[in-house]
Amino acid sequence: MNCVICKTWVTHPGHATVTLNRAGCTIVIQQVPADLCDNCGEYCLSADMTDRVLRMAEAALRKGTEIELLRWAA
Repeated sequence: MNCVICKTWVTHPGHATVTLNRAGCTIVIQQVPADLCDNCGEYCLSADMTDRVLRMAEAALRKGTEIELLRWAA
């Protein structure tokens, strides 16, 4: 797959750190499976991974978390 950001590089499977901020809450999820671009450093998540990451973030918000650091669990 070509990178959707720089459009000049091919992506490869790897792992990314996803950081989300919403309503005064910061959630960092490490080791999320993603397609990575060696040229610009951006990552792209599949629809399934995006859904799972957003569900993890919603769970942190419901707990009233201000800062949460999570490691991806397959």
